[in-house]
Amino acid sequence: MVFIYTTCASMDEARKLGKLIIDQKIAACVDMWPIQSMYNWKDKFEDHEGAMLLVTTLEAKLQDIDALISENHSYSTPLVAGVDVRRVNPEYREWLVNQII
Repeated sequence: MVFIYTTCASMDEARKLGKLIIDQKIAACVDMWPIQSMYNWKDKFEDHEGAMLLVTTLEAKLQDIDALISENHSYSTPLVAGVDVRRVNPEYREWLVNQII
C-alpha cells in the first residue's frame, strides 16, 4: 500500500481529481483538506490557501495516478509523491484491494 500526496489550488480541484481517481478505480480512498502553502515560484514568494490530496492505493497504481494528476492538474509542475506504508491492518488491505482490482 502507498499514500500519494499532492497539493491542489483549491478544494474544488482536489474534489475533481479525487473523483477521477475513484471513478477509474485506481485508488480505494481519497482524503482532502484545506492547507496553507508558502514557496518561491519563478523568483517570487507565494503564500496561498489550497488543498492537500492524500490518495490510498497500491504501488502498482502509482504511475496511473501520476499520469492522471499530471494531465488534469492546474499546476504546471504538480508534486506527486508516493509514500510507502509499512503496516496496514489485514481487513483494511483486503478492502483496499477489492476496491481497485
